[in-house]
Amino acid sequence: MTKQSFGVIGLAVMGENLALNVERNGFPIAVYNRTPEKTDAFMAIRAKGKNVKAAYSLEEFVQSLERPRKILIMVKAGAPVDGVIEQLKPLLEPGDIIIDGGNSLYEDTARRTRDLEATGFRFIGMGVSGGEEGALNGPSLMPGGTKDSYEYLEPILAKIAAQVDDGPCVTYIGPGGAGHYVKMVHNGIEYGDMQLIAEAYDLLENTLGLDHNQLHEVFAEWNTTEELNSYLIEITADIFKQIDPETNKPVVNLILDAAGQKGTGRWTVQSALELGVCIPTMTAAVNGRIMSSYKQERVAASKMLTGPSGKYEGDTKEFINKIRDALYCSKICSYAQGMALLTTASKTYGYNLNLSEISRIWKGGCIIRAGFLNKIKSAFNENPTLPNLLLAPEFKQTILDRQDAWREVIAVSAKLGVPVPAFSASLDYFDSYRRDRLPQNLTQAQRDYFGAHTYERVDKPGVFHTQWTAASEETLQTSTPQGQQAAKPLETTGSIKS
Repeated sequence: MTKQSFGVIGLAVMGENLALNVERNGFPIAVYNRTPEKTDAFMAIRAKGKNVKAAYSLEEFVQSLERPRKILIMVKAGAPVDGVIEQLKPLLEPGDIIIDGGNSLYEDTARRTRDLEATGFRFIGMGVSGGEEGALNGPSLMPGGTKDSYEYLEPILAKIAAQVDDGPCVTYIGPGGAGHYVKMVHNGIEYGDMQLIAEAYDLLENTLGLDHNQLHEVFAEWNTTEELNSYLIEITADIFKQIDPETNKPVVNLILDAAGQKGTGRWTVQSALELGVCIPTMTAAVNGRIMSSYKQERVAASKMLTGPSGKYEGDTKEFINKIRDALYCSKICSYAQGMALLTTASKTYGYNLNLSEISRIWKGGCIIRAGFLNKIKSAFNENPTLPNLLLAPEFKQTILDRQDAWREVIAVSAKLGVPVPAFSASLDYFDSYRRDRLPQNLTQAQRDYFGAHTYERVDKPGVFHTQWTAASEETLQTSTPQGQQAAKPLETTGSIKS
């Protein structure tokens, strides 16, 4: 009996669409879902007439696949993935490949890779971006794991991925949890992008009074520009066109202002904190969603807390252009933060990430696909060790040329009482990064004052501690090589407050 080339477990929308994508590209598939009714519905409608074999038990599913078996798991992240893997293990043979295509935490992926590879199986943790449309017609794929496993899967993955001018939107990301780590950061950047666009919309609507038709025109025009051409700007323009047939009002105005989240943005912020990487735009985006969830509290507070309000009194067209410039500058900062986080994670976890190639595979299929990713790709291709995207010549000049507009937009927002946390966080990031001296010398002095944490000096090497409460103002010092800590805490004669 002829066996199928590829298997998919989990027939929710993403699983179904990926299965159909694989079959359409010439690879016969087998499918399995925990509930047989879902399998029946898929076979009767979407899979009808296609080279798809339904299985109603995992044993039947595994036996229907050619060896080495290639099995894509598309179930909810976390315990459900582990559960499916445990059920599969007794049925598989050494060399079979399991692929987790969900939004799994990279640490879980690294653990699964270690466990499965030790028992002779092969495992790929693969980020998949593009939503249901991308899954069906060509997503951006971010596979991590052992390279030989990827190379075996590459003929299939290269065909089902989105296709752009310089190849399919898939590449080997790196070992262990690298694929899901990169997808996590992709989602963090996505959070930042969406928050920045929402803030631009808020300004256009509430400080300039633009209606839904005008908002559609502005975002449609922005999508034609080299700077802002992107999937998210495109769909934003489309959203403003949609009218609710029952009320004859724009649908966007009828949607409750409380945004959900599934965790990848929060994971990105948590990872950045653990690695010591500054990503304020993405943090602001996560906080924006959290604040939006306080709907009832905000409604109550709006009746008791007052602040400025009003409309912008200057030239409307000119301010629209300034909002566009502020959006682009902030967007550059968001991507710069994401790339900086990937750089640090790559060094810390041994991923050996290629940021130019990652930028390339984000050009198509994924949610953050944008025209300016070509520029990011070129920047890291020209300088693979670029410490920050803000230092790339083109991006540096772009922000230098537009920062006055950026600053004015934030100033006007503050004056009129319109919150722009991601715009502001992005500008703060830029201003902090460009300064050669920050006020944390005072922070370190405070730490030394109350906890004897010591400090370094700008004028000579060594580690120092000041007896801040001593009448003599005597400064104690230990002469240790520069960059090293003192071997033991410095003795003091004054009191140390805890």
